[in-house]
Parts: sequence; C-alpha cells; structure tokens
Amino acid sequence: MSAVSSASILLSGGTIIAFDEDTESLEVIRNGALLVTGDRIAGIYDTPHPSNLPADVEVIDCTNGIISPGFIDTHRHGWQTAFKTLAPNTSMPEYMARFTTSSASTFYTAEDVYIGQLAGLLEALNAGVTTTLDHAHHTWCNERAKAGLQASIDSGARVYWSHAFFGTESYPLPEQIANFKELAKTMSASNDLTNMGVAYDGWTVCPLEDTQAVIALTKELKVPVLTTHYLGGPWMADNSPEVLHPFGILDTDMAVVFSHGMNITPIGAKILRSTNQFISVTPESEMHCGLSHPHSHLIQDQAALGVDTLLAFSTDLLTQARIWLQRTRSRLYDQVLERWEIPVNNPMSVNQAFLMATRQGALALRRPDLGVIRVGAKADLVVFNGRSPGMLGWRDPVAAVILHANVGDIEHVLVDGKFKKRDGKLTFDNYDAVVDRFLESADRIQKAALDKPDPVIEGRFWGGCEYSHALEVNASRGPGTGYGKQFLHKN
Repeated sequence: MSAVSSASILLSGGTIIAFDEDTESLEVIRNGALLVTGDRIAGIYDTPHPSNLPADVEVIDCTNGIISPGFIDTHRHGWQTAFKTLAPNTSMPEYMARFTTSSASTFYTAEDVYIGQLAGLLEALNAGVTTTLDHAHHTWCNERAKAGLQASIDSGARVYWSHAFFGTESYPLPEQIANFKELAKTMSASNDLTNMGVAYDGWTVCPLEDTQAVIALTKELKVPVLTTHYLGGPWMADNSPEVLHPFGILDTDMAVVFSHGMNITPIGAKILRSTNQFISVTPESEMHCGLSHPHSHLIQDQAALGVDTLLAFSTDLLTQARIWLQRTRSRLYDQVLERWEIPVNNPMSVNQAFLMATRQGALALRRPDLGVIRVGAKADLVVFNGRSPGMLGWRDPVAAVILHANVGDIEHVLVDGKFKKRDGKLTFDNYDAVVDRFLESADRIQKAALDKPDPVIEGRFWGGCEYSHALEVNASRGPGTGYGKQFLHKN
C-alpha cells in the first residue's frame, strides 16, 4: 500500500527527458512541466507554469531536478534478497550449488519468500526501478508460489511475476499448472500493476510433453510474457532462439525474454530481430560469475538490462547501465588497440545506455506505454535532485543520470501516477514493520545457508565442460595476496 495522490499532479520546473516517437530518440525539455492525470502522462510543457490545468492539480516543485521515465528491470529473482552479502566472491558453480532453488527450497518458508520478495521490490522502487520482470523460481509448492505473487501485488510496483515451471516428485508439473490457473483466476481485474507470466528453462532437459504443456498453458491464459535463462557456449543452458523458434512461440503476441544471451549466434540474432524478441543483459552478475560477453553487445537493438539477484549485485538500473556502457566501450576499444591503432570515436553513448534501461525494457515486455515520457504513456516517473553533491554542475541530463546519479539523488518515484517514493522516502505504509520482518527472516535464512557444508565442485559443469581455476590476483606487497576471508558470523 502507498500514500494516496491527487487526481492530477504537475511536476513543475524540471528538465524532462522525453521521447520523440517520430525520430525514436530522446528529447530534452528544460525548465518545463509534466502533467499526470490518473495513471497517465496528460501533458508535457515547455514552461514550468502552464495554463488551463485541472482544478485539483497538486504542484510539485522540481526546479533544478531531472524528470526521467521509470527504469525497467527485465531479469530479477526477488525472493533471494535475504542472501545479500553471503556470496561476494562466489563462482557460478558455487552459486548454483549453494544459493539457487534446489538448496534454498530446504529452508525457505512462505513467510521468507513473501518478505524477501516484498523487501526487494521496495528496495527497487527506492532506486527508481518501476517495472520488474521477476523470474520466480521459488515455486517449490503452491504456498510459497502464492507468497511471492502476493508480495509482488502488495509492493505497489509494476511486476511481471513469472512462475517458474519444473516438475519434481514432490510437486509434479500438472499440479503446478493447475495451481497456476487457480492463481490466475484470483487476480483482480482492477489491478493492472501485477501480471502473471511464465518462466521455463526445460526446453532441452525436460520431457517434450512437459514443454508442450507449458506452451499450452501460455496460449490458454494468453500469458503476456515468458522468460528463460539462455547462457549457451561452455555454460550449456542452451535455451536459445534457435531452440524455441520451432515451438512457434516467438511469432506471437507474447513477449519472450532470453535472460543473459551472452553467446547468442548470428542465426539467433536474426530470429530475435524477425520476431521482435529481446535478451536481458545483467552486466554486473554476468561479469561477477565469469559468464563473459562474447556477443551480447552485437544485439543491443534487441536488448534490455536486468539486475539478476540481490545476492551480490546492485538493485538499481543506474549501476547496470553504467557498467554495461563502460564494459561495451572497453571491449570495442580493445579490438582497435589490438591492431596497434588508436580509436578516434566512442563506440557507445550515454543515450544508448539510458534507452536500454528504460524504453528497451518496455519494448522487451511489449509495453510501448512504459519506459518513455510522452503524452499517453503510463505515469511511471523518477525525479532526480539536480542540486545533490554528486549532480552539481550538470548540463546534459542524460549524462548526469547515467554517469553521475546514485540512488540517494532520487527524490520522487511514481508508478501509475501514484507516489511510491516522495521527498526521498518510500511511501509504503509501515515500512519499518517490513524492515523488522525481513531482518528476522534474513537472519534465519542466512544462518541456515551458512550451516550447509561447502559444496564439492569437481568433474564437469552440468556434465559438459570441465572445471578449472582462474588466476587469482595479488593485491598485497607483503605475505599473501590480500584475498582474505569473508567476514561472516553465525551468532
């Protein structure tokens, strides 16, 4: 729940990062105003004090501020919020063994799922992330699945909660599908902020009849989005466009988001472009886990950004956009420098990074009314304080947001025309109680995770490539390397 807003709100006096549909490019309006009526952007003005406003309009002074569309996260596992700081130095094999579904299902309760999902989404709102595509692989039973969905609804964020399907002995796929249908019936028609989607990773590892049953479900319920992990290359998990395309689901109204997609091929890229489907790049997690980026920078016209998990990564899209911008620049610069030549141009702009964090995420979800500031678009908005210490002196608002802003610079966040953060504080009712519930849950979850024995990692990753060791750096002039131990306590 959140604070009630007036029927109309005028954001007055700020610099607006708008979007021009004709040129498909960003447009900046300085010292202007933006009118919100209901859940939509009703007017954009080149003056801070336009005339003929609704009688009940509430005026918010945004002088010296920057008004941006809300940011869109196209890949997140919100339920993992309680694992924060447990895995700062993990590898991908260790993460898979210790912190993902098969391990966590043994000690996570429905309360843990609920409060972790809720706290994570509120953290995202605080950071200006107004829309989240949640790959909900906490669906170990109906009770825990319902808990994640309810937390998404209660958060007040715009969430595509995508139930992960993978049949087990204790929770067979037919039972999962039946329960999903019942959940869909309970969804209120008046609540268009939370939508139910599907997450499925069994394209190459599950029986064909399971895959066909999941596809039939998406068609029967007209599911708006399906998401899948696609790693490829030595990482296996080849849920690629080439694999999914023969099933006939890419040429439909349903959005299909391929998470990561680092090893996408030219054929896969061609399929994405012809079907207008997207990958979700999660640069911080991909670099942390060693997934690398051999090809994803080549398909940025069909790419958006994501956070992945709060296990060890930033919740804000500002960080993800910034990391991806510089990662891509560095990679393309290196190609020139390897020829002993000097690059004379910068291969990626801040405008492109901004679009990946906003409009591209909306297009990935088939929601052109999100991620942009234009008349008629949803009023999902972020207002930055342009007079904060880190923002002082800005002239280019897009560069200011992408290169200099941080979460502390965000004054206001609106979703569907309602304040979710105002004057630097979340508007969620009794947020302190959420904090207390989450900390109690996190303490128990973290102790349970730390009590598990260290995984033995040997042989091959998912039966494919052999394990090996990366060179560890030395950051110490004295004895040892400075790598050190992790500072965790169990008491």
